[in-house]
Amino acid sequence: QKDPETTKKEQLSVKKLRIVLFALCSSTEQAAEHFRNPPRRIQRWLRKFQAFQDDHPELSEGKYLSFEAEEKLAEWVLTQREQQLPVNEETLFQKATKIGRSLEGGFKISYEWAVRFMLRHHLSTHTRRGVSHPLPKEIQGNAGAFIEFVQRQIHTQDLPLSMIAAVDEISLFLDAEILGSDDRKENALQTVGNGEPWCELVLTLLADGKVLPALVISKGPPPPPAAAVPASVLLESKENGCDDDEIMELWAARIWKKHMECQRGASKGMLVLDCHRTHLSEEVLAVLSAAGTLPAVIPAGCSSRIQPLDVCVKRAVKNFLHKKWKERAKELADSGCDSSALLQLLLGWLGEALEILGNSPELIRRSFQVASVLPDASGSPRSNGDAQEELINAMEERLKLGKPRESSPEFPENDEDPDPEILHRLFEGESEAESFYGFEEADLELMEI
Repeated sequence: QKDPETTKKEQLSVKKLRIVLFALCSSTEQAAEHFRNPPRRIQRWLRKFQAFQDDHPELSEGKYLSFEAEEKLAEWVLTQREQQLPVNEETLFQKATKIGRSLEGGFKISYEWAVRFMLRHHLSTHTRRGVSHPLPKEIQGNAGAFIEFVQRQIHTQDLPLSMIAAVDEISLFLDAEILGSDDRKENALQTVGNGEPWCELVLTLLADGKVLPALVISKGPPPPPAAAVPASVLLESKENGCDDDEIMELWAARIWKKHMECQRGASKGMLVLDCHRTHLSEEVLAVLSAAGTLPAVIPAGCSSRIQPLDVCVKRAVKNFLHKKWKERAKELADSGCDSSALLQLLLGWLGEALEILGNSPELIRRSFQVASVLPDASGSPRSNGDAQEELINAMEERLKLGKPRESSPEFPENDEDPDPEILHRLFEGESEAESFYGFEEADLELMEI
């Protein structure tokens, strides 16, 4: 074991740790923009930190939170992400502080702990092998029970692949303030947010490799002319938007019912969906029941491992839309493009993505196997991780998603560290403490299978 002085020299500075944490919570590219540091440099710091941790496992023990408390926090991160809610320095430290309050001896927060926590629980958004990593213990058990249930039903009911579907939503948030300001217009379109989405995309994959039309629900602006809407997209324009029940009711009536009518030979089906936003109303259950379709509801926090759409398609579609937006953002904002015209562009981009997905049935089929939904999906975690990485790479290649920008000279290195005392006051000071009690415990409750 090295003496503390040597150890200290090899650790990253607080400033670097803060940037690395931002990259783990969001992406290296966003961290590069936010902190004006080249992506390659941030990745180098991350590798350096990881190597240091590997050489000093004794420093990785639960120095700040107990193992059980960290598992609770990891569950929270996973459930936040499933709902496209922000996981960042602020929300992570608030939640950690709240969980840490219940521990004897208090809880000392630090960037070093936070980066180590994100890595130890495989919570980086960069991972291309998510399915190979274990979930927190409690929800790992829920995931196992879900997989067993789904595989058994598919086997005993002899469900055809064309009748096994995965459905999920992508919310898109448009920040009008950023669009109208001098800030980077590229950041106006986001897939994470707390407010009302600008529009919702509902994507549906079938285990036989087909992609059903996407349902798009837009709020507010008059819809573009029907001729401008791609054939692979069904648009619903609602003045006040839709709540979760209405979205699923529209989807059940306009997408699933239509698909069922085309499958005259099949009497039974299964729908894999998450437990957060798709509250199964009586109307939705009635449509599914009439169609002989069993809803298989993924337990909270488990989607990243067992939702076929999460294996590679949702990530690829989000990145594709971001890329298209970034290519046009400044020009659109400068020309005062209205919401209706933006929506028309979005529908065109989505149509492009869906066409490419539709021409990739083998990647879609493989996604269901890698997510362990199908009975013949018996790969080991490691082989499933390999397969997921291959799928993501193949899908990105087809969508022409290049690698993130490499080193850029306009980002000078600045190693000034923020005052650690600020951290102490923010997260341990009495004056701030009360504000953390406002969080509901319900966000850690896990849905019963």
